[in-house]
Amino acid sequence: MNISAARRTAYADSALWTVCAVFAALTAAVTALPPHRTWGALAAFGYAVLALVPAATVRSAPPPAAPAAPGAACRAGPPTRRQRRHRWLTGKLPLAGCALTAVLPLLVLAFTDSAQEEVHVVHRAGARLLAHGTPYLGPDQLAGADYTAYNPYLPGMALFGVPRQLLGLDARFGFAAVFLLTFALSLRIAGPRATGGGPDARGSVGRRTLLLTASPLIALPLAVGGDDLPVLGLLCLGLALAGRHGSAAAGRSGLVVGVACTLKATAWPALPVVAALLAVRAGRPAVLRLAGGAAPVLAAGLALPVLVDGAGLAANAIRYPLGLAEAASPAAAPLPGRLLAALGPAGQLCAVVALVLAALLIGGSLLPRPPRDAGGAALRLALGLLVAMALLPASRFGYAVYPAVLALWAYWRNLDARRLEPGPGRRPPAARRPTARRPAEPWGGAAHPDREPGPRPHRQPLTGPHADRDERLPAPAGRHRDVRPRDRTPLPTR
Repeated sequence: MNISAARRTAYADSALWTVCAVFAALTAAVTALPPHRTWGALAAFGYAVLALVPAATVRSAPPPAAPAAPGAACRAGPPTRRQRRHRWLTGKLPLAGCALTAVLPLLVLAFTDSAQEEVHVVHRAGARLLAHGTPYLGPDQLAGADYTAYNPYLPGMALFGVPRQLLGLDARFGFAAVFLLTFALSLRIAGPRATGGGPDARGSVGRRTLLLTASPLIALPLAVGGDDLPVLGLLCLGLALAGRHGSAAAGRSGLVVGVACTLKATAWPALPVVAALLAVRAGRPAVLRLAGGAAPVLAAGLALPVLVDGAGLAANAIRYPLGLAEAASPAAAPLPGRLLAALGPAGQLCAVVALVLAALLIGGSLLPRPPRDAGGAALRLALGLLVAMALLPASRFGYAVYPAVLALWAYWRNLDARRLEPGPGRRPPAARRPTARRPAEPWGGAAHPDREPGPRPHRQPLTGPHADRDERLPAPAGRHRDVRPRDRTPLPTR
């Protein structure tokens, strides 16, 4: 990359971080939620610092090397101090961005016990799970209670609240750890695995994960709430496993998606999408292996809680999100489903019917047009979740993190796949590997008894007046081509 290209890239990065800084500053200025205000103030400073770093990297970039003289040996000396500083700045930028915009606000908010209400819901669910064996209050206990008494999550989410009771650890640390691990692993499986998994591939996975975490798309929910992040990371990992070849990948994909389905209902649309992907790639046996991997997890995470406290699970995780409970959900974004539900019982029914019809239409589209790869499956799942976000009676704009991250993951996966495809005039990577050559046998002679016969050299047709009886053979090393008639009799020499 020359200096002009590096300068353009640096200016583009600086402009992107500037936009993020403006978003964080506006969040701190207009929001009425204290956790969001704290994140906005801290992240605006971090993004401002990141916007200044690319200009410093351009100034510290080493000058382009002068072209070597013809015939001169090209020797790379040790890197200079300026080169080492440039590499350090460019290499540490994603890590610094993640630390300034996500980790630092998370630490400040966690130690001041400032969070969105869903974090406190998870903490209470963990405490109730340890004390009573169920994370839910029963219908009798919910009578006359406000929305803070409800737990709209599935039973598996309560496990993130257990470390709070045992170790005093905030649930957001668990959310962040699961997301970072599963999302990075999904990128590793879906993309750079095909390139051999070298240092460049691993560096690309880490850089992408850190840059995404530093963006407001992940940094904001990670600091203030983050209960959707582990579900999102598990969905990406399940899609990456479903896109692999092999019998074990389908079972592992079912296991991962099953775990996500025990956390939140937003993961359930992934099951038919992954099943359609496996059906078109590997047939019915792969779909059965998917079901076999998901069934034990769903039985332990959902069937057993239903047997223990089915009424509490239905009142909290089904009736309350659909707006059928006594208390109204604070998730009241002005989306079509919420606007319909505000019209009364008839509007509530219309919103639920529209949600069911949309699910049937998107699910039915998987039969005639199933996704062919993991990227297509991620885009189909993103579309379904976007429609669900718009039609849910109780929804918020924060749910847009699902379709946004899934679409970005599909873009990165397809980008890596296109890099592996042979272009015009290029041979595929397997054809460019050096292979050992066998010594050719003498033309017309017997093969050596201890040596496998080598491939016969390609015969090149001879053009001219003797094309009907002569042929041109490849010449041995150091000799001119030898022309002989087809009956092997030598030609008269001149």
